[in-house]
Amino acid sequence: MKKYGNTILNKSEAPALVGIVPRKNLWDVVRNQRWYHIPVESSPRNLLEIKYLSFYFPSVFGEKFQYQVIHYAPVFKIDTVKRIQLFPDEPLNPRADKDYYQIHLGGIKELPRPIPSKRFRRIVHIPTTLQRLFSAEEINDLYDTSPIEDKMYKGLRRKNINPERQMFVYLGYQTYCLDFCIYCKKANIDVECDGERYHALPDAFTKDRIRNNQLESFGWHVLRFSGKDIHRNLENSLVTVERTISNLKGLKK
Repeated sequence: MKKYGNTILNKSEAPALVGIVPRKNLWDVVRNQRWYHIPVESSPRNLLEIKYLSFYFPSVFGEKFQYQVIHYAPVFKIDTVKRIQLFPDEPLNPRADKDYYQIHLGGIKELPRPIPSKRFRRIVHIPTTLQRLFSAEEINDLYDTSPIEDKMYKGLRRKNINPERQMFVYLGYQTYCLDFCIYCKKANIDVECDGERYHALPDAFTKDRIRNNQLESFGWHVLRFSGKDIHRNLENSLVTVERTISNLKGLKK
């Protein structure tokens, strides 16, 4: 058993993170020097708590590795260093004096089976657990976000709707991260799961309205469900999603 905050966890529940390996030379660093780096300013919230790190490979790695999570490693310790300390041969890099987390790793192992992304998409970091790394069938199964998002995801999958989770979309000069993206033949759907506390705040309400208007103006259909909607009557929420998919001529394969 392991301790996570004030809670005792099974090893399988230990927090983990999926990080992208954008270049082949960085994979050489991970394998040979046993460390991975993340900018402090853009690091995920739970970074200092992770016990395992795994790796997503983009297209530069070719068909054998691309768009998959294949390897993982235990995390030994995490230091804060300047980039120039990590890459002393790159003194002119504009980020040379920026702070980075250096994540020191144990032995790198292969997962029981690769975890593929079924659709081309941008992935930065995925918060997950060791258990999800061992059980996931595809990328979207990895996300360890909120209980209401997990409940919605399981409900959508039960209805044979396969959404993309935490999907980044670029509209005009703005980037939005969608809780769930559902691709349909006529237009696409953004499904948002709103936590009661945050989304009830006036500032959050204003931001949600601006965000909805922006997405709608680019042809997206936005469906928002509260925690009460999802916990008390998930089926009604799923009926709304199914009706919207039908109105948009069905799912896009």
